[in-house]
Amino acid sequence: MQPGQSSVTAERAALMRAAHRLLDRPVVFDDPLAARLLDGAARAWLDQRPASLDSPVLRALRACIAARQRYAEDRLRDAVGRGVDQYVVLGAGFDTFAYRSPLVARGLRVFEVDHPDTQAAKRARLREAGIDVPAGARFVPVDFSAETFVEALRGNGFAIGRPAFVSWLGVTMYLERDAVAGTLAAAAGLAPGTELVVEYLAAGESLDPRRRAARAALAARAAAAGEPWRTAFAAGELAALADGFGLAVHEDIGAVETGARYFRGRADGLAPGPGSRLIHAGITH
Repeated sequence: MQPGQSSVTAERAALMRAAHRLLDRPVVFDDPLAARLLDGAARAWLDQRPASLDSPVLRALRACIAARQRYAEDRLRDAVGRGVDQYVVLGAGFDTFAYRSPLVARGLRVFEVDHPDTQAAKRARLREAGIDVPAGARFVPVDFSAETFVEALRGNGFAIGRPAFVSWLGVTMYLERDAVAGTLAAAAGLAPGTELVVEYLAAGESLDPRRRAARAALAARAAAAGEPWRTAFAAGELAALADGFGLAVHEDIGAVETGARYFRGRADGLAPGPGSRLIHAGITH
């Protein structure tokens, strides 16, 4: 991120969610508010040049973003059914869950954790769009590269002794390895019954030339925006790291698994590109 500016890649993730709702049928993940939180340039791109968002690279990217959101919110609903009433969104960016989910009206509290510059931009856009912040939502400012999130949560009404659900999507690849490990270690100290979904960049995957070029193009876009990819994990490496902190890993899945789960039988061929993976873990101690 550039000092004093909100995250460009968070903006692009919101654009991909909005594009998925506009361009793809059936939708895998429906976000009716994403388009309303876009800045002027992104909104103009969506409104005036939607066909340009349908390139093979961006189709694979938006499918990946739709899949990760669907997976995380599916696991969240399962956790709420087991009595969890706190949801922590690490690197929330322009996530809209708190403003569209009926679970919030039913008592689920949402803690949006992110850099203060991105949060300031989001709060301004919520006001401009006329979207109210519910009483159950809190903004928790934190810089992941310099501090963990747990102490920040303590000062914002989070019940440290009760289990929570934590999602951490689209963030780890932009951090140094030590910052990823530190955040996992902090999460492992939360209450028993807490669950996490973490997205990470997979290193060493065997890609054909077309997919290797697509991945390189996405990396170049992030670097050009001042938010380069910094960290990837080899197969099983992040799961082993989580296990070392006492987290029980339930799943470690990639594009093959999410494609089979959410994109089977589509006439349009939409499918997530390879490269990122998702871990679902829990705290049992």
